[in-house]
Amino acid sequence: MPGNVVSQLESKSFDSPDEKRRPAKTEVDVVGVSGYTLARFRFEPGWRWSECIKPVVNTESCQISHVGLCTAGSITVQMDDGTRATVKAGDSYAIPPGHDAWVEGDQPYEGYEFLSAAEYAKGS
Repeated sequence: MPGNVVSQLESKSFDSPDEKRRPAKTEVDVVGVSGYTLARFRFEPGWRWSECIKPVVNTESCQISHVGLCTAGSITVQMDDGTRATVKAGDSYAIPPGHDAWVEGDQPYEGYEFLSAAEYAKGS
């Protein structure tokens, strides 16, 4: 038997989210369905975690684990140890805590996250 079981049929639109978070150059729309929290991330060109989210959460680097998928644009993630990867449209990703990130190019980034949604871009 699977570890996670959904007990009821439910659907919600990110166009009418349960919560909106709007730090600089950032849109995070959050919905809760059947006990799970999901988020849609939209980052404008020029967005960088260390400039836009760090002032909200007050940590030196992002300390949240991410699991999601990119649907538009691209973002580069740099771990605290210097390791880098670029996530682009169509990519699924897992990112551990301890990183910075920035939008690449002049296209907005859009992605959907399943693990970080409840806490991303929330002040302490």
